[in-house]
Amino acid sequence: MAATREGRERAEGPLTIQEMAQRSGFSEPTLRYYEKVGLLGVVPRDDSSGHRRYHSPLAERVDALACLRSSGMSVADMRRYLTLLDAGDRAAAAEQRDLFARHADRLSAEIERLRTRQAYLRAKSDMWDARHRGDTTAETRAVEQVQRALKDF
Repeated sequence: MAATREGRERAEGPLTIQEMAQRSGFSEPTLRYYEKVGLLGVVPRDDSSGHRRYHSPLAERVDALACLRSSGMSVADMRRYLTLLDAGDRAAAAEQRDLFARHADRLSAEIERLRTRQAYLRAKSDMWDARHRGDTTAETRAVEQVQRALKDF
């Protein structure tokens, strides 16, 4: 079978762990860990070599996990997502919605923390720049910005 898009299962068969790692962006130890903790189930092995082989449905599951992980989702939440997925769309829709909404809220809070850190760093940079230039007025303004940023920490 010929692949119709980049990253699909090779024409000659299932993916090796190295190919799955390259495709998903996960390291090989991460793929082994996800198998061990039950996110992937048992990964089939090649009869002759015993090496892991990722067939299309399993490779698609790894791709989905890669998307969730890249969003910062925890292993516990990924496990919950997969459990709910197995329950079916209709039965688990509300719980899936809540899972993703909670994660989006966590990301919003994280973004806000990063913005606070960014404001602090920019203010410190401005302060040191003003000090370097000998501009005491600009340095005073920058110190005030640093102090405001510190209150948000």
